[in-house]
Amino acid sequence: MAIIGHAIKGAINLADKLKSDSNHIEDQTRVLNDLLETAKTTQFGKHYKFETILKSGNIKKAFSKEVPYHDYSKIHEMWWSKIQQGERDVTWPGEPDYFALSSGTTGKTSKRIPVTNDMLTAIKSAGIKQVLSLNNFDLSPEFFEKDIMMLGSSTDLNERVDEKLEGEISGISASNIPFWFRPYYKPGKEIAEIDDWDKRVKRIAKNAKNWDVGALSGIPSWIELMLEEVIAYNNLNTIHDIWPNLEVYTSGGVAFGPYEKSFNALMGKPVTVIDTYLASEGYIATQTRPETDAMQLNTNHGIYFEFVPFQPEYINEDGSLKHSAPTLTLEQVELGVDYALIISTVSGAWRYLIGDTIEFTDIERAEIKITGRTKFFLNTVGSQLSVNKMDDAMRHLEAEFDTKIKEYTIAAVRGEDDEFYHHWYLGTDLNTDADNVTKTLDSFLKDANKNYAVARGKALKGIKVDCIDADYFYEWNASNKKKGGQVKMERVMSEEKFKEWRKFIETSKID
Repeated sequence: MAIIGHAIKGAINLADKLKSDSNHIEDQTRVLNDLLETAKTTQFGKHYKFETILKSGNIKKAFSKEVPYHDYSKIHEMWWSKIQQGERDVTWPGEPDYFALSSGTTGKTSKRIPVTNDMLTAIKSAGIKQVLSLNNFDLSPEFFEKDIMMLGSSTDLNERVDEKLEGEISGISASNIPFWFRPYYKPGKEIAEIDDWDKRVKRIAKNAKNWDVGALSGIPSWIELMLEEVIAYNNLNTIHDIWPNLEVYTSGGVAFGPYEKSFNALMGKPVTVIDTYLASEGYIATQTRPETDAMQLNTNHGIYFEFVPFQPEYINEDGSLKHSAPTLTLEQVELGVDYALIISTVSGAWRYLIGDTIEFTDIERAEIKITGRTKFFLNTVGSQLSVNKMDDAMRHLEAEFDTKIKEYTIAAVRGEDDEFYHHWYLGTDLNTDADNVTKTLDSFLKDANKNYAVARGKALKGIKVDCIDADYFYEWNASNKKKGGQVKMERVMSEEKFKEWRKFIETSKID
């Protein structure tokens, strides 16, 4: 009998019942006030008159009026570069102990995002919220005694000359796990510190039989590759042959939907999938109930949220926001509308364009879904094609052709006839007539997106589809950035980047 598991589950149940229901709008008002109050004497706070904002009758309105939008380039050039040069009290009191490295999905050069102790505390607090929400899911008492496999980036952080540490946020978080959690944490400190992703996964596969894993956590594409390695190394049919008590997968980084079919193919029985949204800038949201796969914004954990309607007239070609773009707060948003997400945080990010687009599925509960990236919005010829519509199209193809599409990318390219085409590459072993796939994809998008349908009758001449081994996508990431961690495939490429991609495909050999 799982005595410890019953005790832990009972404690979670009690704590969940005792905690009061959040009023997310009130939480956000309090968080903004705390952020401004704490940072009012920083260089940033003085420059943008936080003292004055705090004395205004409507601090949300005054804040949005006084402080401009920032993307990484702008805030780094004007402010965060000072932190790296050793200045204190720049955008947050004191100085950060860590920098989160993030190349995102757009290039080789790593961004360096400050991570303060206040942010680590906020992430842990949001993690406790996630644990308490497990009470809403039908999990066995035995689950709470099992190991948890967290597959992120290496925890062997790089030490800078100024004695600060830097690495991806998953590695920073894992290196700061509380002592009581360490016995449950897999693959353990020694293996987690291996920087080479392939070597780390091989060590995991070799040691897998020694662990009783009840939960997985990580980005779907890399989790799948790890599971495939464990299955192959140990000559298994499914992952449940070696981890029979696996009950939960905590997905993060990207929407899980496009990976659902290929992920389930590795399972011997159903598992509970819980979506989370941990970015380099903070723990944004987590799924708290099984009735939906939407995630609840962490409105009371060190982040103030704002929302800009994601419409072409408000977005520059590089994905940044125009100064005239309107800002909405949580009490002003509407259901089913795409918004660019803006955050201000206890790490000193201010009105920061995180680069993701979201939509609300339940405003009272502050529940959202990620719909794409501001830079992954294909509108070259007026098609207004967002990533969520692309994801839907991939799932339609999977169902139509009984296949799995692990990855994909697309670009608007000009053909030899000087006309524009959408050129797709699909990571799949689908073996069928390419024209049939092309027609099915084109027909689905016309039905799903009226702007795409209009564009196809005018400036968008047609589409082209190439089906390739999914390993090309993983090796492309390895050659441009690195494997594993927070690395995600770019869904939409510029025409110039697409030329590099095609050259890579033509010159690479995948075993």
